[in-house]
Amino acid sequence: MHPPPPPTTPDRQVAVVVIGYDDAAHVTTAVRSALDQGPVVREVIAVDDCSTDDSAARLAGLAAGEPRLRVVRRRVNSGGCGSPRNTGLDRVTAPYVMFLDSDDVLPPGAAGTLCAAADEAGAQVAGGLCVRRELPGGREVPWEPSLYAAHAVFERPAQRPRLVHDTLCVNKLYRTDFLRAHGIRFPEGRFPYEDFVFTARVLAARPRIAVVPDRVYVWHVRRAAGRLSISLDRADVANWRARVEASRLAHEILLGSGQKELARAARAKFLDHELRMYARELGLRDAAYRRDWWAHTRAYLAEYDASDWAHNPTAPGRLIGRIVLASPEPADLPRLRDLASRPARLLPPYARAADGTPVWSPGLPQVTLEPLLTRPVHVLPLAVDADLRPGTRTAVLRLRLHELYGRVARAGPEALEVEWRCRETGRAAGPPTPVRPEPDGENWRAACPVRWAAFGAGTWDLRLRLRFREGAGREVTAHAVTGTGGLRRRAVLGAGHTVVLVQPYTTHSGALAVRVAPGLRGVLSVVRGRLRRLLH
Repeated sequence: MHPPPPPTTPDRQVAVVVIGYDDAAHVTTAVRSALDQGPVVREVIAVDDCSTDDSAARLAGLAAGEPRLRVVRRRVNSGGCGSPRNTGLDRVTAPYVMFLDSDDVLPPGAAGTLCAAADEAGAQVAGGLCVRRELPGGREVPWEPSLYAAHAVFERPAQRPRLVHDTLCVNKLYRTDFLRAHGIRFPEGRFPYEDFVFTARVLAARPRIAVVPDRVYVWHVRRAAGRLSISLDRADVANWRARVEASRLAHEILLGSGQKELARAARAKFLDHELRMYARELGLRDAAYRRDWWAHTRAYLAEYDASDWAHNPTAPGRLIGRIVLASPEPADLPRLRDLASRPARLLPPYARAADGTPVWSPGLPQVTLEPLLTRPVHVLPLAVDADLRPGTRTAVLRLRLHELYGRVARAGPEALEVEWRCRETGRAAGPPTPVRPEPDGENWRAACPVRWAAFGAGTWDLRLRLRFREGAGREVTAHAVTGTGGLRRRAVLGAGHTVVLVQPYTTHSGALAVRVAPGLRGVLSVVRGRLRRLLH
């Protein structure tokens, strides 16, 4: 809940710059969410980037009855988000400014909360929690929640290096005179990931930063949209090249400002976030994409120095980076996909060098895994295989926990807690089911029933938690075992003896998940699919 805002005065007012292009379906909703912030918003500047739909007309109609709204129509489309934001920034008269995209919204009270935080702390920047809302389902996922867990004020960004992980510009409020005094603007033209560079420029100017735990921005994620957002449209390797270039510029900006710790944190963020995200998807791309991606990534990672690799060398992103550097051609993509998952999984084979040192593989013995021998068990990339054997009423989930260079045996696995959670709603299919892993050679096995009556329509992700003898715990995801016949669609009995269709499948990160469709429609889709296979 947002606290009551302080009285609004001219020095405590905000401008909201809303940008849009061919988004008539959403732009007025975004603008209204800014206007509905109340008197703390002095002005809303809606910049239309030369839309070809009726965005401009809708904005003009809204402005006719709202004196705080000014509409600016650019004569030529910029091809990006930076130029229209700069256009809006040039017209700001309020002491504070925020940015809003046409397909997103500000939750009630967001501007007042950020303005109060900045004013009370004398901060040039104030930030709050952004949530990614998946549409049409409505499931919300917080963005970088650890940064916004509590109220805090940082005299300089270097006090909290993880600030470089939040590259969004839209969940923050800025002093207008601070941006202008330091010449901080967005890259112009078609420059994807322009907020990476803008955020680096802000941090390089060493502002005092206030953070609040409140939700201040709702980022709408529309994966089924006809035109995907830049962050979702990753099928062309040009997207990766743009992301690398934006990351490189952000690092150079921070390093050039003398903030070596923040620059190193930016490089670590690239490994932990960008590299892992795209590595998970390499298996979805064709051979030409993979070769281009691999070569471009190797060239960029070659710019890293020893200090960039020294800290936590077996962190998943760093390990993936070292493998890319060590191999001139794309290699071990299935294992890299699982290592890039969250939480990370390190699949067998678990190779050793001639002297017994753990290594990535016999083909890449120069990539050592020796630090895994001393890492705490709760951060190890433990691997669990999952094999689902559906039945009409109850399925059987078979699990296998892999040994990892003797670390699992020493930790003493005592229990595996099994939970299925709906991706759209966050609802669990009943309480976690504890099962005891039993030794099976060097590994451990366990099994538990899966009762379909507890599942509703939607996509269900398997979540596991390992518990060890000394009390340590580790959340893991399960690697889906295919080729057993267990991943076929079939009709089963759900709640109330209704017929539902279940389809176990492997996610992009290699994990096991299940889609559930209710009733006759789901069953008919299976029948049609089988008829098509018989006819063709």
